[in-house]
Parts: sequence; structure tokens; C-alpha cells
Amino acid sequence: MSLVDETHLTDADAYQILNALPGLGPVTVRALLDQIGNPKNILSASEAALRLVPRVGPAIVKALQDWASYINLEEERGKMAEADASFISLADRDKYPALLQEIYDPPLGLYIKGDVLPRERCIAIVGSRRSTLYGVNIAKKIAQDLGRLGFCVVSGLARGIDAAAHRGALEVGGATVAVLGCGVDRIYPPENKDLYQEMAKKGALMSEFRMGRRADRQTFPMRNRIIAGLSEATIVIESDVHGGSMITARLAGESGRLVCAVPGRIDQASSRGCHRLIREGAVLLRSVDDLLEELQYASQLNLLEPETKTPKLNLDPKSAQVLHALKEMSIADVDALAENTGMMSSDVSAALLMLELKKTIVRRADGTFEAQ
Repeated sequence: MSLVDETHLTDADAYQILNALPGLGPVTVRALLDQIGNPKNILSASEAALRLVPRVGPAIVKALQDWASYINLEEERGKMAEADASFISLADRDKYPALLQEIYDPPLGLYIKGDVLPRERCIAIVGSRRSTLYGVNIAKKIAQDLGRLGFCVVSGLARGIDAAAHRGALEVGGATVAVLGCGVDRIYPPENKDLYQEMAKKGALMSEFRMGRRADRQTFPMRNRIIAGLSEATIVIESDVHGGSMITARLAGESGRLVCAVPGRIDQASSRGCHRLIREGAVLLRSVDDLLEELQYASQLNLLEPETKTPKLNLDPKSAQVLHALKEMSIADVDALAENTGMMSSDVSAALLMLELKKTIVRRADGTFEAQ
């Protein structure tokens, strides 16, 4: 039972309460607001008034009239204070992200842990949890470039591409926000604990779900709409055709936002989603320049620091030939490289050793090699 006096509720309090009630989503609340006027009045409306609103049935009426049984505001505020989190709602017009408010079903409020508030110039980077080294490196590089140019990188803190994007932005001191499929006081997945903690200090963690909420199959698609809604554009890097990133891309497109996809190998399942997006009209993204052009920003990559340009490797001809072949093949073993280059296997092996020492390639667990 909540101890908060209903007569002293603010609009922000009312939105936080409505956000916690079962069966009551943003679209239904919008219908209630259209009929009743403001969030506080919704909580004190009569059953007869509530039943006149489309989409409102007996279960929702019961939840609204007995809201204090579902959320204790004082207890929720205590949990927020313990987690160093805050709550912004649709009532906080100076804080609530403007782009997010434009989507069909904007969240009633957002719990935020951290100092970064994604107000403008946000770009989403999403992709497979089972990413390749190629995908991780591309995600990190794009996030670094965006961070240096003043964009906020938005993703979901998942393993793989999401984590690489957050780390890339953090490494260059850029802004980055993770939208969670659980409460901001929960770390998911557990292996990203260090990243979670760094995000809390240097970026931000965000969720529409109340404190303590665990992640489940329902919460991830819901958080995906927020990732897309916060962002001017969504970049997909490695996704199967049925991956969660495809949901984010679809939601971005439905909201009129730019969708970009990074191409990959035609024989890898992790590339199929991106290739389908490109066939359906997504921008084929080769570098941040492609994104800036589509968003009609002036090309800004010349603003990058000189040391961010690719360093000269000073490779001997054979090593350079092997590296070029490996970049074209993505992943290959010694025999495949020998066949591709026409070199002796012993020369290929020597070149691979040199490239490993220069940290331009990595040896995979199965004995194949991949360019970084």
C-alpha cells in the first residue's frame, strides 16, 4: 500500500504509477488522456468515466482504482535512491527525449542511472549477440567515429555488437546510452557487469521498467522500440533474419527514421539480416561518411584527430598480399590463402606470423585467421 497522499501527487508521480500498472500500456494511457485530461485525473476517475474510454475493460478499471496495491511510491523512491537512479516522465518536457516522444507508443516514463540524457544527435548501433571479430571491430570503429563527432551512441548492453558499440564510444570519451530490458538496478547479461558499471559512471543506463524488474521475452522487443525511438538512425551490424535487431530496424523504419546495414559475408547466417535490409531499401553503410550523407550533415570525418587515421604498417610485399587476401575472404586458413594468392604455404605461414605480431590479424580457435 502506498503512503503517498493522492491529493499531493504530481503529474510525474501519476505517470510513474500508470507505468507500473498491469495491462496498461502507452496507447491505452493516451486514450485515457484524450478522454479524461491529465494523468492525475485518470487515477481518481470514476468507474463509469473509465468505462467510456476505448480499450479500457474491467481489469484496467480495477488496476486504476486500486493502484496503491500495485506500487508503493515511497518504496520505489527508496530503491531509486539506493541505485542512484532518477525517473523522468512525459510531464518533464525539458528532459524527456523529443525524438522518443514522436513514436506511436512512447514510454510513459524512463528510469535513468547515469549522467547522459539523450536529447539529440543519437544513433543506434545494434546487432548479433553471437558476433564475429569483424562485426565487433566494425561496431567499435563506427561508435568511435560517432563519439568523436559528438553523437550519442544508443544500444542495448547485450553481449556482442551492443557491448562493442558502447565500449567504442566510451574509449573516445563519447556519449553512450544503454536501454535495458530490465530495471536499471539489474545487470543483464551478468558478464557485462564491468561495462554496466562504466556506463553508470561515464554514460547512462535507461529503462521504462520499474526497479527490480527482471528481463524476459516480452521486455526485449519493448526496449527495442525505445532504442529506435531515441535515434535519428539505426545501424544494424550482423543479424540473422529473425534477430532482435531486425525488430529494432523495422520499428525505426515505421517511425520514419533512417535504417542502415553493414554488409558481411554472403555465406554467414549473421549477415543474412543485414543483406535483407539492404535489399529492402536500407542504406548500405561502409563508413560513418555514408550515414552523415544520408542525414544531410556536412561531412565531418575530417574533424577526427590525426592519430585516428589508419597507421602505416610498412609490410613487405608478401605480407601485404596475404593481408589483402584475408580482408577479402574475411576468414581463411593457410591452404585457402595459398590458393588465393598463388604463394607457397610456407610463405603464407611466415606472412601470417608477421601479421599476427603486428596485431593486424588474429588466429581463431579453429586454426583459421581473421583480419582485425
